[in-house]
Amino acid sequence: MTDICCIGHITHDRIVTPQFTTELNGGTSFYFSYAISRLPGVNYRLLTMLAASDMKAVDDMRAAGIAVDVIRSEHTVFFENKYGHNMNNRTQRVMAKSSPFTERDVAGVSARFVHLGSLLADDFSTDIIKALAKKDCVLSVDAQGFLRYVSGDKVLPCDWQDKRQALRYVDILKVNEFEIESLTGYDDPDCAARVLQGWGVREVLITLGSYGSKIYRDGKRYDIDAIAPAKLTDATGCGDTYMAGYLYKRSLGADIDECGRFAAAISSLKLCHSGPFHGSVNDVNNLIRNNTK
Repeated sequence: MTDICCIGHITHDRIVTPQFTTELNGGTSFYFSYAISRLPGVNYRLLTMLAASDMKAVDDMRAAGIAVDVIRSEHTVFFENKYGHNMNNRTQRVMAKSSPFTERDVAGVSARFVHLGSLLADDFSTDIIKALAKKDCVLSVDAQGFLRYVSGDKVLPCDWQDKRQALRYVDILKVNEFEIESLTGYDDPDCAARVLQGWGVREVLITLGSYGSKIYRDGKRYDIDAIAPAKLTDATGCGDTYMAGYLYKRSLGADIDECGRFAAAISSLKLCHSGPFHGSVNDVNNLIRNNTK
């Protein structure tokens, strides 16, 4: 059995910042996979979907030692991410969409931890979440895609229509400071976490950008400090890298606080450059030691 499996679309991304414009692959599955590939001791597999014309992205991942299963789609998801001087905020356009995943697509998944990297509201149905929950795995979900849909080329916010039904099957939910209000009606993390756990989520991770993160489990809150990056270059994929670090440590049996600190450190290192995390576990641990009070 695989230790960790991520399911999600690889995207073609155009990144626009005040300093530069570049095009590269991305998506939760992309950033998550490359980060995990740099961390030893776990068996990892990616299930993704993209067009045949974009298979070079998969070839490169396999060359980097990442196990990838591919479902073909007519199109690859194409995002444009535009950042201002505040890297916590971005605007998006969608230039193309891929097909959604189906229950048949995920039927063969076998892993101790499964992470759904949703990008858009129709990527994963509630039936898929139910089917995965029956596999005796720890099911982790990033809420971001369930809260946005495409109209024309615009990415617009929406409510997660089946959230009360779907979240009862979710073990770990990752949300940010904007998504908690959309989901629960509360902008206060403590209030939002209580609502989400009342709906059945066992572990709530709320990322707050440069203000750190809060993790809620078994009635306890863990406050995780952010680590300021040496150079703030590109925030794309930062949340996905956070989750890769978090689930990596969880799969190794670390406690919640240690998982959170590792996740904060690896995402800080990711912020220093464009593209996925390319450091080592020693880099992450050294950063933690240098920032331990």
